Amino acid sequence: MSSLAVSANPFPVIDAPLVPLVGGEEVRYANFDHAASTPCLRVAADAVTALLPTYASVHRGAGYFSQSSTRAYEDARATIGRFVNARPDDAVIFTRNSTDSLNLLARALPADCTVIAFDSEHHANLLPWRNLIRLPAPDSRATAVRSVHEALRFVDGPALVAVTGASNVTGELFPVAEIALIARRHGARVVVDAAQLAPHRAVDVQALGADYVVFSGHKLYAPFGTGVLIGRTDWLDAAEPYLYGGGASAHVGDATNDLRWHTGAARHEGGSPNVVGAVALAAVCESLMNADRAALFAWEETLRTRLADGLTAIPGVRQLHIFGPQAPRVGTVAFTVDGYPADLVAAVLSAEHGIGVRDGLFCAHPLTRRLLTEAGVAPTHSTGCGTTGRPQVVATAVRASIGLGITVDDVDRLIAAVATLAADGPRWTYSLVDGRPGPVPDPRPVA
Repeated sequence: MSSLAVSANPFPVIDAPLVPLVGGEEVRYANFDHAASTPCLRVAADAVTALLPTYASVHRGAGYFSQSSTRAYEDARATIGRFVNARPDDAVIFTRNSTDSLNLLARALPADCTVIAFDSEHHANLLPWRNLIRLPAPDSRATAVRSVHEALRFVDGPALVAVTGASNVTGELFPVAEIALIARRHGARVVVDAAQLAPHRAVDVQALGADYVVFSGHKLYAPFGTGVLIGRTDWLDAAEPYLYGGGASAHVGDATNDLRWHTGAARHEGGSPNVVGAVALAAVCESLMNADRAALFAWEETLRTRLADGLTAIPGVRQLHIFGPQAPRVGTVAFTVDGYPADLVAAVLSAEHGIGVRDGLFCAHPLTRRLLTEAGVAPTHSTGCGTTGRPQVVATAVRASIGLGITVDDVDRLIAAVATLAADGPRWTYSLVDGRPGPVPDPRPVA
């Protein structure tokens, strides 16, 4: 195991700090919230440090700093294209994140385009689409393929299938290549939300048969603020620019209608772009391309299996699955603890054990509600007021997600902490603080 552990983390993340516990001691922070945001890799921090002394606005400056930053920005674009094996004529458009990328694409679709997506999608891949056909969350990978085939049979005109590569709730992998094959038979296109997939698996646009792919830097060990949309240019070049302004415009005349827009990536990158974020993301992509990604996956799978098996052994813990416990997935485990609301579980893990997890419905409300119902989890707490002004009592879940920097010791700490809570309850007193459970009193210093 030791040799695998070394090969699985060839580029370190920024060191996890010590965090205070309510009991007075300090422990190394165990970050099981990678599905929301990953820690920053040192290669990203080093790339930013190297760029900062000379960075400037790109593309329109004659000065040395501007020319140097333009080269760095365009080199980053090329690197990220190689990272997903983009086609030579694909556009690589920098955005703020995956949500921004999907909204950009939604704006660029032909007016009569029909979009097909499952209820299991993250809201970012469910809410932006017009002319949307929402399919029920599939109960198997085969059902997912059949459902897309049946839906496309009744679609006339352009169509787009929007599908996640890996569920942000359970980590389970969707059969993207099989869905893309069906889509091509019907003349439809496919966009893959790879926000959860790219940090854990190699994403090959051509091998998957995808027309578009999106992902976020902050889920791929880079800082917040940068995402990408990669894919075919015809719809993108035919659409109005996503952001009107400098950079997107090729010519602005004296008359109101004397206006020409750029084609390619520049058309949708109006304003001064986030050069630092692009360079940081490209540095991570370059490192991952040079790494043994099979070994990385094997190590993460070792940790995920250890976590899933450990939680299974705890009475009262229920894990959530879309396709079943044996379905292939990335390193995410969603679960509940009988008798304890998910937000209280998360608060106890943080305050008493120095462990960070996520709780809630994970911006995938239809899917998570369905999985909780199927698992027999009863509503346990209020999430505030609904449209009637009365509190809404709902069931929610806990999500623990693994990535670089997580160790066997971290996994064992999480299992032990959940077991202690399930058996003995919280060791501290908790009450609502700003709408969420928190330790009362809370002796920890404010960071």
